[in-house]
Parts: sequence; structure tokens; C-alpha cells
Amino acid sequence: MLNVNIICVGKLKEKFLTDAIKEYSKRLSAFCKLNITELDETKIPDKVSDSEITNALKSESEKILAKIGKDSFVIAMCIEGKMMPSEELSKLFDRISVEGKSRVDIIIGSSFGLSDDVKRRADLRLSVSPMTFPHQLFRVMILEQVYRAFQISTGGKYHK
Repeated sequence: MLNVNIICVGKLKEKFLTDAIKEYSKRLSAFCKLNITELDETKIPDKVSDSEITNALKSESEKILAKIGKDSFVIAMCIEGKMMPSEELSKLFDRISVEGKSRVDIIIGSSFGLSDDVKRRADLRLSVSPMTFPHQLFRVMILEQVYRAFQISTGGKYHK
């Protein structure tokens, strides 16, 4: 069974989002071992300089890189990444399993994104849209897509 780890910066607070995460976590338990790691976001002032953003991303990247598995297939979620339909994501998960990888780490950065160090470590840079979404909502969206990918792979009726 594939291990899917969502490594994200920031903590969920809204009940409707935590309820959605619980629901998709329950659904995914039939297909994979899911783990969600929330890392503390680096605190920065409201009026922030470029160097403060760079330093925050560096600090966050150290925490992220420490959580990535040595042999993981790493997906960095970033706006400049490749867009793919759900069917292609499903095929990617199938291919990862066939190639002998047992773990996928999906990285969601802070509101300032991900450092270049994290992006370089990634096996795939993935984007779901050129639009911007709140990072907390995005967690639900990516879990839904992972669930959809497994449903496609197993011929489930969820994907139409």
C-alpha cells in the first residue's frame, strides 16, 4: 500500500476545512496510508521585505526537507508547475507504485510559496491552476484529487 504524506506549512483552524480533511482521510484509508504533517509557518511582519521573505522560505524549507523521505517521490505544489488532468495523476501514482516507490510526499508551502531548494528536491512540480487559492483550502483540494486518482485507478464510480 502506497504511503501518501502531505507536508504543509501552516495549521488548519476552520472547522469546515478540518471536517473535509477528516472525510477525505477516511475515504483514502482504503487506498493508501495517509499522513498529514503540519509545519509552523515562519512569522514575518505585515510589511515585509524581499530579504525577510527569502529568510522565511529558507527557514520553512529546512523544516520541509527534514520531513521528506529519503526514497520518496516528491511532488512540490507550485504555480509554475505542470498542470495535468486527474487521469494523468492517477497514472502517475500507478507508475510510482510499479517502479517500487512506497512513499509519495506532496509539499504545500506557505503563502509565499516554496524555496528553490524544495523545488529542486521535487521529482515533479505540480500546479492545479494558474489561479491562487488559500493554502488551507488547497489541502482539501489536493486530498480530493488524490482520492479521485485512486478511484480512477481502481475503476470506482466517483470519477465521471
